[in-house]
Amino acid sequence: MGTPAALLLAVPLAALAYVLRVLRILVWVPRRLERHLRRPGIRGPPRSLISGNGADYGALLAAAQSKPLASFHHAIVGRAAPQYREWAARYGRPFVFWLGPRPQLVVSGPEVAKAVLTDSTGAFEKGSTGSGNNPQSRQLIGEGLVGLTGEKWAHHRRVISPAFNMERVKGWIPEMSAMASSMLDKWEVQGGTRTEFEIDASKEFQTLSSDVISCVAFGSSYEEGKRVFQLQEEQIKLALLAMRTFYFPGFRFVPTKKNGRRNSLKQEIRNSLRKLIETNGRKCEDSKNLLGLMLSASKTDNGFKMGIEEIIDECKTFYFAGKETTANLLTWATLLLALDKEWQDKARDEVYQVCGKHKHPNAENLSNLKIRPGQRLLFEKKRTATKDVKLGKLDIPAGMQVNLPLVDIHHDVDIWGASAEEFDPSRFADGKSYHLGAYFPFGIGPAICVGQNLTMVEAKLVIAMVLQRFVLDVSPSYVHAPMMVMTLQPKYGAQVLVRKI
Repeated sequence: MGTPAALLLAVPLAALAYVLRVLRILVWVPRRLERHLRRPGIRGPPRSLISGNGADYGALLAAAQSKPLASFHHAIVGRAAPQYREWAARYGRPFVFWLGPRPQLVVSGPEVAKAVLTDSTGAFEKGSTGSGNNPQSRQLIGEGLVGLTGEKWAHHRRVISPAFNMERVKGWIPEMSAMASSMLDKWEVQGGTRTEFEIDASKEFQTLSSDVISCVAFGSSYEEGKRVFQLQEEQIKLALLAMRTFYFPGFRFVPTKKNGRRNSLKQEIRNSLRKLIETNGRKCEDSKNLLGLMLSASKTDNGFKMGIEEIIDECKTFYFAGKETTANLLTWATLLLALDKEWQDKARDEVYQVCGKHKHPNAENLSNLKIRPGQRLLFEKKRTATKDVKLGKLDIPAGMQVNLPLVDIHHDVDIWGASAEEFDPSRFADGKSYHLGAYFPFGIGPAICVGQNLTMVEAKLVIAMVLQRFVLDVSPSYVHAPMMVMTLQPKYGAQVLVRKI
């Protein structure tokens, strides 16, 4: 007789606990953080209870991206990430805005960036651990290296890092150059007898970088992983939507259309990756590439075993990161060289001098190239304070998410001078350096990007090979409309005219 009565009592108690949790997330924690920020005068746009500044942010973005830029210029922050310019002008720096009940404390300045990213005390943690964090935003990378923290992150990092050391990356140069050569051969076939023809650099480099990461990290090809790449494109859109909306605890279990699609994407990607691992596992273990090292770690007993689900999550991370960042770096570098003929000629002369006109670059001469592909166009780094922290004049409370806007810092006139918005490769020439917290495209500190060697070698190699065979010009059909997705992308493609040399 006592069981039904206990159940009747348990239901309202569970409902009450849920309501109290939501109220804590929506009201108590945000107000406490708001009061803390007001004391030193940190301001931001007025927020609503549920969406925070989500609607304001959406309106800013829609207005900024309602039409393309009038000309090809480099003052792109106001279009791609208008919140960093509009709200900084209105409320000063630092300022705060809210995504649902999650505050984003936007800070700038090299000293603060360096202190946050190089912290070794555990005061700052990757990602958003504060109240209201949306677990649906993590499906793109799962529990991969990018989203991990603490001991688990350290274990995964130790397994993965050797796959991307410089000597191993240099060993992949012949394979990468063969793939790049195949792409350039297709361009020539596409051009036929024409002296000049158009390509969409964005599409070309997306395919190439997909092929490279598939081959060197997983022993497969773009065609084998093609379905994963396609599914991740859809997953990106759903992840961005989740990042910008408030998450009611437990909402991911509600059978909505979007939740259903999220779950089916997650399952299909996992099934595709599991099949790829089963197909390529043995040869990868022999070659000791990324997948091989992870599979070896799944069999070890020396204190850490990497399970198959963890391997799948890391595959998801590197399929996305290995393709997306490198492809966009190559796209913008190609567009910038096509725009600036003087720098294009200088770069080509250097390639001819160091590598020759007809031979593929190799590990020896590639390292002598001074070409440094531009990496000033990335978005932001976020860290969450795990405890109360004092940074200079800033008192940062536990639970506060610190937003370091790379795209804004990398275009800050106070750091870079009057030429901050210009394409000026000489700013990095002859060993010129900047404060560690002023330029950090791959991050800094312990969590610096594990794949940076591969990205930079691949980018230098491909740019050198393009310049050996083609002269570049911006096509009249190109529309300059940079937009932020996960990285900065050309909204309508990157149409470039290429002329065979």
